[in-house]
Amino acid sequence: MILAAGRGERMRPLTDSTPKPLLRVAGDPLIERHVTALARAGISRIVINLAWLGSQIRDYLGDGTRYGVSILYSEEYPVALETAGGIIRALPLLQPGPFAVINGDILTDFPFETLQLAADCDAHLVLVPNPPQHPEGDFGLEKGMALPAAASRYTFAGIAVYRAAFYAGCVDGVFPLKPLLLRSMAAARCSAQLYTDLWEDIGTPQRLQAVNDRMARA
Repeated sequence: MILAAGRGERMRPLTDSTPKPLLRVAGDPLIERHVTALARAGISRIVINLAWLGSQIRDYLGDGTRYGVSILYSEEYPVALETAGGIIRALPLLQPGPFAVINGDILTDFPFETLQLAADCDAHLVLVPNPPQHPEGDFGLEKGMALPAAASRYTFAGIAVYRAAFYAGCVDGVFPLKPLLLRSMAAARCSAQLYTDLWEDIGTPQRLQAVNDRMARA
């Protein structure tokens, strides 16, 4: 699943007329980079949630045929349901078994084919070194498990694997992800890994411009 429903307030005015996942890095929309990377990883079924200007995403990507995948859409009109709420709404569209979830507004070369989820876990998070705009990080990492707090904290990359059981007891509606992550960590059922290669949170016009400038020089 690719999360693409957010309004992108920090990216305004660019997102007043374009959904954030369709903003371009080196000429390619961020979400299209994800779709092609997932296809290369052998993932053939992709669900994308839509809210703000979602019709533009649907019109651009279509049914996924030209990428060699099947794309389904989960509607969240009139308002986005936050991260967990969006995933809960989309659960009927996802295949049985563990599924990967990727934020639609990040730039990364993470090898999605390497994602795994242990039998005794309901969630697996990809963490990254803390970027300048988020120096305190989100979670700790010890012996392959995510922790609410630890001596060293890292930033959640917006890449994860979940089982439907992770969302047990949740109902359709607006719902944030963090309480469910903390519940899973408390039960020692949330594993994690640290990824140190390319990852960028394209959260503001300035960061988008900086990434494009850097890639133009490469």
